Amino acid sequence: MQFVDEFRNKELIQKTAQEIARRVDPKIQYRIMEVCGGHTFSIYRFGLHELLPPNIELIHGPGCPVCVLPMGRIDEGMSLANDDSVILTAFGDMMRVPGKKGSPLELKAKGRDIRMIYSPLDNLKLAIENRDKKIVFFAIGFETTAPSTALTLIQAKKLGIKNFFVFSNHVLIVPAIRAILDSPDMRIDGFIGPGHVSTVIGCQPYEFISKNYRKPIVISGFEPLDLLESILKIVQQLQEGRNEVENQYNRVVRWEGNRTALKVIQEVFELRPYFEWRGLGFISQSALKINKSYAQWDAEEHFQLNRIVLTDPKSSQCGEVLKGVLKPYQCKLFGKVCNPEHPVGALMVSSEGACAAYYQHTGRKEGITDSL
Repeated sequence: MQFVDEFRNKELIQKTAQEIARRVDPKIQYRIMEVCGGHTFSIYRFGLHELLPPNIELIHGPGCPVCVLPMGRIDEGMSLANDDSVILTAFGDMMRVPGKKGSPLELKAKGRDIRMIYSPLDNLKLAIENRDKKIVFFAIGFETTAPSTALTLIQAKKLGIKNFFVFSNHVLIVPAIRAILDSPDMRIDGFIGPGHVSTVIGCQPYEFISKNYRKPIVISGFEPLDLLESILKIVQQLQEGRNEVENQYNRVVRWEGNRTALKVIQEVFELRPYFEWRGLGFISQSALKINKSYAQWDAEEHFQLNRIVLTDPKSSQCGEVLKGVLKPYQCKLFGKVCNPEHPVGALMVSSEGACAAYYQHTGRKEGITDSL
């Protein structure tokens, strides 16, 4: 399969892993953060961490959208479903994320009208078919999914649909990376940059990492060879004293990003002054709010939601895992009361969550690395 097989070539993977081992200084501990949850999933699915020298430590970043959503925000969204006039919709990975009063799926089992959708545009069909109901979309995601939400709102405006609303929880990756770099208890030597988000925003927004913090970042694809090449590029930069933004995923990511997608985001959204992230606290200008031109479709404006502030259960250590302070298996609940069937923390819900990736794949390798 084109763009897959060549990036799972065992010989090339083995040579790249050997080159990484040859390049690293055994006296130095390398701490490299993979920002995207999709990268975390690939690393453990393919057993890539087992191909790396022991002095390369991979730190799992905040790039899983359901994982960084705080419990209070989840409960705010689910409170909308208690209104008999509302049909609440969400993507599949959102359905099992636990708030204090359970997950959307559990609330659905209790009789509330909550439906899983595959595209934001599905909401408009629901709105047309259910004129006596208010359709509320529980929107989450980084810059990757924000354009599809924006396009749906533009289409709703064009069609004059008045019974559709968006509860926006779209967040931005760059402020989160900046918060991590400013955190006094974090030491990161380099970043594997997110591939999905970068298809929208491009590479230029990461230049502050190299210029202001003097750290390398390499935008990476998701196949095994993509990730190993990216790690090799980071090691090469560190060994040569360079701090640059590199684009390993140039078969997909343009340096300037997707201007059409950025334009629709700018038409519909504006920056929130601040937004709460699970494990990272409040980060200024890190999320998107629906702007005044589309305010009549903003669920927060229409329903006048009460703000809910909650802390994670003391036993759950999602915050420490999200900041890279703990590995998933070091959480007291990991694999015991918290597992993919019964997730206590959000990181165990999505396949891109660090805990789910560890639970599913640590200790056993799949596919191409089995015979290496």
